[in-house]
Amino acid sequence: MTYAATDPLPAAVAASTAALQLPRPFQPELKAAIWRRALWSMPAALSLVFVALIIFLAQRNDAVERADLARAIVADTLSVEAQLRGRLDIEKARLRVVAARLPAHSSDGNAVLAALPEVAGGLDRLWLSLTWLDANNQLLGQARGQRQAGQSLHLEAPVGDGNAQRKGRLLVRYDPADLLRDRDFWWLASQYDVELISGVGQVLASTAKPGRQAGGERNEKVFEPIEDATLRLTRLAPTPPWFHSARSLALIAGLLLLGMAASLLLRRDAVRVAQAEQDWRTEAAWRQAMEESALVGLRARDPQGRILYVNGTLCRMVGYTPLELVGLAPPLPFWPPDAIDEMMARNLSTLAGQAPVAGFETRWRHSGGHMLDVMIFESPLVDSAGGQIGWMGSIVDITQRKRAEDAERRQLEVMAHHARLTTMGEVASTLAHELNQPLTAIVSYSAGLSMALSKLRGVDPEVLGAMEAVRSNAAQAGRIVHRIRTRLSRHEPVQDACDLNAVVREAMDLLARRLATDDIRTQLALDAALPVVFADRVGIEQVISNLVRNAADALAQRAQRRELRLSTFCLPGGTGAPASACIEVSDNGPGLQGRSAETLFASFYSTRNDGMGLGLAICRSIVEAHHGSMTMTESPGGGATLRVSLPLPDPLLPEAHT
Repeated sequence: MTYAATDPLPAAVAASTAALQLPRPFQPELKAAIWRRALWSMPAALSLVFVALIIFLAQRNDAVERADLARAIVADTLSVEAQLRGRLDIEKARLRVVAARLPAHSSDGNAVLAALPEVAGGLDRLWLSLTWLDANNQLLGQARGQRQAGQSLHLEAPVGDGNAQRKGRLLVRYDPADLLRDRDFWWLASQYDVELISGVGQVLASTAKPGRQAGGERNEKVFEPIEDATLRLTRLAPTPPWFHSARSLALIAGLLLLGMAASLLLRRDAVRVAQAEQDWRTEAAWRQAMEESALVGLRARDPQGRILYVNGTLCRMVGYTPLELVGLAPPLPFWPPDAIDEMMARNLSTLAGQAPVAGFETRWRHSGGHMLDVMIFESPLVDSAGGQIGWMGSIVDITQRKRAEDAERRQLEVMAHHARLTTMGEVASTLAHELNQPLTAIVSYSAGLSMALSKLRGVDPEVLGAMEAVRSNAAQAGRIVHRIRTRLSRHEPVQDACDLNAVVREAMDLLARRLATDDIRTQLALDAALPVVFADRVGIEQVISNLVRNAADALAQRAQRRELRLSTFCLPGGTGAPASACIEVSDNGPGLQGRSAETLFASFYSTRNDGMGLGLAICRSIVEAHHGSMTMTESPGGGATLRVSLPLPDPLLPEAHT
């Protein structure tokens, strides 16, 4: 962007640019100079081009009009032909009516014809005479009108009984000129000469008036109702071409004169512009040198914060062009939308002279949408007299440096987290080792105690059931401890043929007492055709137990009608995906409550105050170790549904679950 000689910024640097004797990078080449000096002739050239375009369009318009007139005369010919044909058809129909009313025999045919009102109407309308002939062409009767015609044509209708046995015929003579004198054809007289021409070229009827000459377009069509006759329409006056109009020629000449006058006026101003060009050349050279030499973003602002100048580096930094930035006042388009107030307060502080000397960091928003970190250094912009006329800012993009610092910090956090996990692993391994023997002892003692109690008489069966539950839970705890030790020893989980329905039943048997205590109604919908899958039985049982416990905890918030449904089924494979066996746990609890699956599956995230937040994370880890997946959705009737999908081997392709 350039400024006029009265702008404060060029005035402030004019003396320095003159002293530096900056090179002129805009020295024009010979061709460019000739082209610029010839710009004054552009109005005249454009006028000639415009006139040529007008002539072209006028010629094209004439061609279009001629084509339209040709189509119009064809349409009018068809219209006249249809109307004439219709009128003759009407007269034939009326003649047939007269023929139908004639008696089979009559001694006075003239009286019979004179007594018919249809005959009188025809003679008043179009007929010149009506002749009644018998089968031997002998005259039976005749009726004549008052009108006479030099040329005439005739219509014929048979006279006969119902058996179509000819008894005679009626002949009507009419003047074809009367067809064209009908009032329905008044519009033809102002546009066309209409003629009916016989096969030998004789004019049967015409609307031409004496002394009027038709020299326009002509169209002919065979007129079938009259044998060997042709219907001809001739336009009265041809459409003159556009260049026969004095008004059109005057307008074109005036346009050319205006173009020449404008070119002469521009030629006079071109000399003044060439002189003014020397005045802003120094300013343009200074700005060009500044843009090419600056490695940081530069911007100049007036005391109100309005942008006066930006260099290319800053434009590339924020993704806007100079035309989009220069002249803008705060808030600026590269300020983050969620930090407008903060940025406005910082801007007011800078304009008040309170900007830190060491600069300050802030975040801007690129036009493409991504954020960038910048360091801004503000300094007063003064003129040659030492008065401050605004602020000059230097902006450095520190996004890459900040990313490197963040990456280093995250790396340190990851290393610290790995160290904590290693320590926790050692603790878990120690606990698993120490708990293994007590759990084994509990299983052994509970088994021995159950056998001893079973031999006694009168022992309460509930006591035996409790002892069996102690043994089962201790055995399950032992298997979990063994699995933890296996995972900590970095061995792959043992996957054997596994009946998912049996695993589900075992897990529900272990949790049956708690579900009954919490008054939770359970429903099992197990697919009997579910195939055997290869899985870690203990791990899958742990997943099912954790999901059921989480559902029970969620149902505890309901006062009544607590329902839990656990089902198994198969899903067919898709394109590139194998078939899978699925386990679904559904409840009618409070549902996900707007939380996403990723949030609930995250480690150390729990919806309970006393929860550790590891249950779902461990479940997903176990399922993913089996190359399966876990999904979580809202149940249609309320609550949540968690699905575990385990892939089936290729030979096992069950039917789809419906």
